[in-house]
Amino acid sequence: MSLANQSLVQQSLGRRRPKNEDDRILPLINVVFLLLIFFMLAGRLAASDPFRIDPPVSASEGLVTVEDLLVQVGVDGRLALNGEEMGEEALGAAVAGRISDGGPAPVRLKADGTVPATRVVAIMEVLRTAGVKSVQLLTLPAGDG
Repeated sequence: MSLANQSLVQQSLGRRRPKNEDDRILPLINVVFLLLIFFMLAGRLAASDPFRIDPPVSASEGLVTVEDLLVQVGVDGRLALNGEEMGEEALGAAVAGRISDGGPAPVRLKADGTVPATRVVAIMEVLRTAGVKSVQLLTLPAGDG
């Protein structure tokens, strides 16, 4: 093989096909979308309520804390304790059991804004009978509703 032919063969072997710049970023985009889909399907940011609740609007701002006991009152009067639906008697018994086990003293009450005030007061009375000393009524800040 002549010297000219040999240099042509070396040049053709050493040359690479020009790559498109998008070819290098496509695998990264695929991985990002796969991770996005995975976290959308597998992850949950917050526990959902067992039924729809639209709290009333309040002009005052309360301190947001994470407590163990959350009582929810739905628009139709249904009750739930920490996401588990139950009746009034079962609610009183469950709260009394938690308090006797050294549970948290304050209880958060999340009631729908359209629930009559008499129903909310009746639930507060059930909680007081169960031994609850402090109830925090959850509301939405004025302007967010």
